[in-house]
Amino acid sequence: MPLPLVPIAVYAATYGSLALATWKVAQKVERGRRDQRAEDALDDVQEGLTIRRETDQANGTARIRRVFRFSDDGSAFELDATLLGRVKFKKVP
Repeated sequence: MPLPLVPIAVYAATYGSLALATWKVAQKVERGRRDQRAEDALDDVQEGLTIRRETDQANGTARIRRVFRFSDDGSAFELDATLLGRVKFKKVP
């Protein structure tokens, strides 16, 4: 009984092209650096949601911190997610 090579080739071409595209994009992305000023700003954000609006801009922050434990004496991990946002409106001549 012959092997159905056409469906296997279609899957291989599809996932191979996806892997190649992902690899090319990963090469183009610049490696980030850690900015201590930004790290300190993220650490200073209070837990919860805040929004402030002024005449020319609107600012918003959000932070959630949770500890997940798998058992009373087992391992745990902490989730700390922080979001900073700013939208500026400026009239350009």
